[in-house]
This record gives sequence, structure tokens and C-alpha cells, in this order.
Amino acid sequence: MAEYIAFLIWAAVGAAFIVLGIYDFVSKKPVPFGFWANAEVFPVRDIRGYNRALGKLFIGFGTLFVLLGLPMLAGENSPWIVISILGVLAEVIGAMVVYVTVIEKKYRVKGEK
Repeated sequence: MAEYIAFLIWAAVGAAFIVLGIYDFVSKKPVPFGFWANAEVFPVRDIRGYNRALGKLFIGFGTLFVLLGLPMLAGENSPWIVISILGVLAEVIGAMVVYVTVIEKKYRVKGEK
């Protein structure tokens, strides 16, 4: 029973990322959403495109996050939990790499730091 509760909490966190991604993706606000906590967003040349790209990143992150939680359902003291731990570590690093090398590079105003 405890493994189901743990997975539900894990899935709720993943669902929060998916909801945030959907909000970013469909938003028509003229303000770019931030990726880094408590940091100013760089000057963006296409705000709507940037928000859509960030939304896709968050939706993909949340989906993979939930999938990486599936080993929790194997039961208590399962060695498969290592997949969840290392998988989320790799996922977070991958999301940062995608943001910096793809999204930021594409939508940053040229010549701005």
C-alpha cells in the first residue's frame, strides 16, 4: 500500500510539471516564462515561440518524470528504485542542456547577454 501512495505523490509532482507546461504552451501573455528559479529571463525575440518551446520541455519532463516513478510500484525495498533516482538525475541535467543549447540559443536576442 505504501508504494502506491509514494507513486501517487510522485505522479502528482509530474502532473504539476505537465500542467505548468500546458499553461506555458497555450499562454498568450506577452511575458516570457522563466526556466531558472529567481532569475531574470534573457531578452526574448519571439515570446510566444519561446513560451511554446518551454511548454513542450515541461510537458516532456513531467511525462518522463511520471514514467521514471513506475519502479516504485515494484514494492518496498526494491532495487529498481535506482532507475528512478538515476533517471531523474539524468532527466534534470538533460532538461537544462536542452534549455541552454536549444531554446535559449534559438530565442535569445542576438548580441544580448
